[in-house]
Amino acid sequence: MPHRHHTQVERHSPDYLRISVALFLAGFSTFSLIYCVQPILPELARSHALDAASASLALSLVSAASDRLGRRGLMFFSMASASIFNVACAFVPGWQGLLVARALEGVVLGGVPAVAMAYLAEEIHPRALGLAMGLYVGGTAFGGMAGRIGMGLLTEHGSWQQAMAAAGAVGLATAVGFVLLLPPSRNFSRHERWHVRRHLRAWRAHLRQPRLLALFAVGGLAMGGFITLLNYLGFRLQGAPYGLGPTGISLVFLSYIFGSVAAPIGGALADRIGRGPVLLAGLAITMAGVLVTLAGPLWLIVTGTGIAAIGFFMAHAIASGWVGRLARQARGHASSLYLVAYYIGASFFGWLGGWAWLRAGWVALVLFVCLPLLLALAIGAWLAAAARRGEA
Repeated sequence: MPHRHHTQVERHSPDYLRISVALFLAGFSTFSLIYCVQPILPELARSHALDAASASLALSLVSAASDRLGRRGLMFFSMASASIFNVACAFVPGWQGLLVARALEGVVLGGVPAVAMAYLAEEIHPRALGLAMGLYVGGTAFGGMAGRIGMGLLTEHGSWQQAMAAAGAVGLATAVGFVLLLPPSRNFSRHERWHVRRHLRAWRAHLRQPRLLALFAVGGLAMGGFITLLNYLGFRLQGAPYGLGPTGISLVFLSYIFGSVAAPIGGALADRIGRGPVLLAGLAITMAGVLVTLAGPLWLIVTGTGIAAIGFFMAHAIASGWVGRLARQARGHASSLYLVAYYIGASFFGWLGGWAWLRAGWVALVLFVCLPLLLALAIGAWLAAAARRGEA
């Protein structure tokens, strides 16, 4: 149970800035490590004689893997351990060894987003939570972009092994900066003993709340659609008529910078006008961007990717922050369930998208991606209506 006598951090306090920068670094580190392999999936496929769907497992295994140490200690341990496993990816022999290292990385890294979301919900005042969550999600977007671009550039001018080691080293430095900046939790009580029943009760209680279930579904469906688009974009752009190498493919992800900006803007808007309208707008923008990538010219494909990034990170910032608001107790458990749905969506749709891509090309992939986004929009509309009635 949280300590009720501690006040929550307001927007213009010094601790708010420290928390915002530290959680931005956590988002940066987590998602730069998770998605650093995305621009080199074609390179991994060539190196290990794999098809596109099999190569995407290097990403999907990290996505699928997901209170005793305390919020800050657990996040630091997760970030540092994942960085070390990322370095190990450069040295392990064979494709199976790489998958094992990435799976272990996913196991330890899965703790960071859930705990970060719970920390913000506990420590930040509700009036400032939308912006704080948006800044964290902006860090995840910036990290995803930096990991992809850095990997592409280093792979083009060296090797993917050197690039993986460099990404791990940057992640380790970021973890140190994070732990030096983040204030200790004030509204979190440590549980010294592991009580399985307590955890099961907390998860069961959250799963019985229809609005939380809806948010979990929105997170999984939106992430599944967006990541599927990115997983196979590199395979499209390396072929005719584009013929891009790892550097060119990674530079497409510069469009992610728009997602980094859109997430805190969306969070601030939600603080003012409500979460429902901003969530629906984000999902609709994501789908619009996906459809734009159907165009042939490269600049339109890049533009569509940027539009999709803007919409997705807006929607993710709203949905993840909303979970923390609806979960009155055991916020860490609620956040973990949201992240489980989020990563399962990425893994399931990211892998299944390979079937559409291999059999019918980009048009089939785009149509496939639109399915989970349409479902997310329908569920988001129900949530928005519940919010207008005062139920969410």
